[in-house]
Amino acid sequence: MNKAGNAQNPTHPGEIIKEEIERKNLTQRLVAKWTGMPFPVLNEIVKGKRPLTEKTALVFNAALGISAERLMSLQTKYNLHKLRNDAKFREKLEAVSEQRRNLH
Repeated sequence: MNKAGNAQNPTHPGEIIKEEIERKNLTQRLVAKWTGMPFPVLNEIVKGKRPLTEKTALVFNAALGISAERLMSLQTKYNLHKLRNDAKFREKLEAVSEQRRNLH
């Protein structure tokens, strides 16, 4: 996937981190060591299996020079996309919207 992603399939920030690690000819193990992050945690982020936190975004900014704000923006878009595509959560949103409509 490209770095921008799209509205239908947003990019998990781990993809950007992985691309930057590869572009700089580093290894995940080395980056984990630099950052003090356990390797399995970094690897799960890179694979898109773990969300980025504000703290880890700042750590990746310091280690790789990737904007923490950009990473968090990607994470937010990714999270919203996942929630909007979660059938159970969509049902809840529809129920809440119905309640709001019934108030008027």
